[in-house]
Amino acid sequence: MRAILLSILIFGLGSAVIVFNFSQRMMAPISIENLQLLGPEDKIIESDLNRYEWKIDRGNSHNTVFRKLHNQGVVDSPDIIKIFAKLSGQTSVQAGTYWVADGDTAISLLSKFHDGEVITNKLTFPEGWNFSQWRQHLSSIYQFSDSQFLSDQELLERAGIVLDHPEGWFFPDTYKYMSLDKASDILRRAHREMQTVLEEEWVKRADHLPYDTPYEALIMASIVEKETGLAEERRTIAGVFVKRLRRGMRLETDPTVIYGLGKEFDGNLRRSHLRQKTAYNTYVIRGLPPTPIAMPSRASIQAALNPKDEGSLYFVSKGDGSHFFSSSYEEHKKAVKKYQLTKRSRKIN
Repeated sequence: MRAILLSILIFGLGSAVIVFNFSQRMMAPISIENLQLLGPEDKIIESDLNRYEWKIDRGNSHNTVFRKLHNQGVVDSPDIIKIFAKLSGQTSVQAGTYWVADGDTAISLLSKFHDGEVITNKLTFPEGWNFSQWRQHLSSIYQFSDSQFLSDQELLERAGIVLDHPEGWFFPDTYKYMSLDKASDILRRAHREMQTVLEEEWVKRADHLPYDTPYEALIMASIVEKETGLAEERRTIAGVFVKRLRRGMRLETDPTVIYGLGKEFDGNLRRSHLRQKTAYNTYVIRGLPPTPIAMPSRASIQAALNPKDEGSLYFVSKGDGSHFFSSSYEEHKKAVKKYQLTKRSRKIN
C-alpha cells in the first residue's frame, strides 16, 4: 500500500514539474533580438527598438508560423506551443501584420495571431472630393501605389463594383485597413457604405420631390455638398435648387460647370466658362447634370431629401463661407453687386 501511495506521489510531483516547466517555457519572454536577423523574405519589418512588424500571409497555418519563429530562435519548442494551442482552442492564425514586442511571450503571440490583433492604419476621404481625388489619395500611399497603373474600370472590376460612372458612389469617411488590403478593398467598403446611407435616407425623404430615384437625389446631394460652406445652410441651399427644378429653371451652379471643365479648369471661373457647352454646365442645361460631381456626406444627402423651402430662388456667396439668399432676381442682383461685383473672377477651392 505504501509503495502504491509513493508511486502516486512521485507521479504527481513529476506531473507538477512537467506542468510547471511547460508553463515557464510558454510564459518566458521571446528572443526579440533575433528578429533583427530576419530579412525581408521572412516578412519582418524593423519598426523601432522595442517592437517589430511580423507579417502572416494568407494561407499560413499555425504550425508554419511558429516553426518559422522557432527556426529563427525567437520562440521555444513549437511542439509545446502546439499542445498549448490545442488545450486553449487557439489552433488557427489570421493573416495580417502584427506587432511583435519586447516582453511578448509564446502565450501572448498565440493569442494575438489567433484573435487577429493586426496592425491597422487609417485613411480619410473628406466630404466633397471627386473620384479622381480619391484615386490620387489612394495611390499616394505606398501600399496602394500600384492602383495608379489601373484604369477606373479595371480598379472597379477588381473591387467587384459595376458602375457606368463612379462619381458620387463612395462614402466620404475614415477607413481602417490592414497590410493585406488593396485599393479595391477600400473602394468596396466605401461603395457599400454609400449604398447603405443612400437607402437609409431615401426612405425618410420628404413628399413631392422633383426627382424619382435615389441616384437623382445623390446627384443633388453632391451639388449641395460643393455649394455649402456652412452646415446649417445645407437644407436651405437644397431648397433653392429644388424650387428651381420645380419651376423648370436652370440650376446655374458653378461647381457643376467646374466639374464639366475637368482638367481645363485652372482655378479661375470665367464668364466664357459659363457659356461653354458641357453636359454639366447648369447655366446651359436644364435639370440635373447626368451624374454626381463629388462624394456627398450623409448631411448633404439628408438635405437633398428633406430640403427647406424659405421662398428663396437665388443665393450668392458673401465671401466668408455663408450665403445671402434672395426671393427675387432684383434682390439677387443687388446682392451680387454688394458681394461679388468687385471680383473680376471667382476662385473656387
